[in-house]
Amino acid sequence: MSGHSKFANIKHKKEKNDAAKGKIFTIIGREIAIAVKEGGSDPANNYKLATVIAKAKANNMPNDTIDRGIKKAAGDLGNVNYEYVTYEGYGPNGIAIIVDALTDNKNRTAANVRSAFTKGNGSIGTPGCVSFMFDKKSQIIIDKEECEIDADELMMLTLDAGADDFNEEEDSFEILSDPDSHEIVVKALEEAGIAMASAEVTMIPQTYVELSDENAVKSLQKTLDLLDGDDDVQAVYHNWDE
Repeated sequence: MSGHSKFANIKHKKEKNDAAKGKIFTIIGREIAIAVKEGGSDPANNYKLATVIAKAKANNMPNDTIDRGIKKAAGDLGNVNYEYVTYEGYGPNGIAIIVDALTDNKNRTAANVRSAFTKGNGSIGTPGCVSFMFDKKSQIIIDKEECEIDADELMMLTLDAGADDFNEEEDSFEILSDPDSHEIVVKALEEAGIAMASAEVTMIPQTYVELSDENAVKSLQKTLDLLDGDDDVQAVYHNWDE
């Protein structure tokens, strides 16, 4: 059992995102476009596209919207000019923050990200300054209330599919795998008819840091809110123990 409720965090994120679902779908649409450009429109032969589709489904993106996005990207390859950029830095009290962005204007994105850090009393660091404190993992979260099979059966199903670790929380199950096994484990769960609250390749902190100072919490939350509101930002990872 972990001390962190993964599902509570997922629900919190989804509740926030429900008010900005358009942004979520825009983010995923960009990821679909890049995946199609790099590996083609067939998810069976394009691991990155299959991963994005799994993420889209976990965020309740309709299948017809996903299909339209793939077809649009396949017919519009010459106009796909987005590129991935990652920023690393520190929030108050040395909280480690990683920002993944997908942008068509790196100067604009860099300025916005730097501003978000500065306004929250943090600072941008050099590449690699905090990423060593995280592990890149496939993370799948399953809501216990939505899962009809018992924990042991679910654990064996996922481990047989290639998962590395299975954790039971108070309200959910967490399945961790090597990123290369993400698609296989997701497919095994889909074929078993098991709903996933979240399925993505993410950066998981090796340790978490608590903030007891109220001003530090407010400053960090300001940075996270500004990053969350930036259309270029795809994901934000941090080691704050919320």
